[in-house]
Amino acid sequence: MIRRAELKDMEGLKRLLLQVNNVHNAGRPDIFIKDCMKYNDGELEEIIKDDERPIFVFVDENNYMLGYAFCVVEDHHGSNNLVDMKTLYIDDLCVDENSRGQHIGKSLFEYVKNYAKNSGFYNLTLNVWALNENAHRFYDSMGMKILKYGMETIL
Repeated sequence: MIRRAELKDMEGLKRLLLQVNNVHNAGRPDIFIKDCMKYNDGELEEIIKDDERPIFVFVDENNYMLGYAFCVVEDHHGSNNLVDMKTLYIDDLCVDENSRGQHIGKSLFEYVKNYAKNSGFYNLTLNVWALNENAHRFYDSMGMKILKYGMETIL
């Protein structure tokens, strides 16, 4: 089942946020601190309550979280250089490392995509770290196309 995250989902969200961080740490330990999370408890509680930052969770019949999609509403109405449009940005999508290969990621992605379409968004966007080849292949298979590149020079 996929639904909006609730405060009771904090522990499941934190468990998966830690998994995501450690995947990134394995690829870029110069950027990501091992065994840390992107949000503290207070920040996570505020995000769960925020309609402009919906989190969708995939839970099993026992309400155990198997995946999530953190999203952010980006409203470009009134921008100086962009046409008036609303974008739904997927800030983070994760499937529990023990549940991969069961099409949970695909279900979450399709749910978010349908939510965006039915809510009148123009597009759905996300960023993928270059180190995460599995994510690249997954989003390619979901029909996503490259919108822009982020580049760096380490000094």
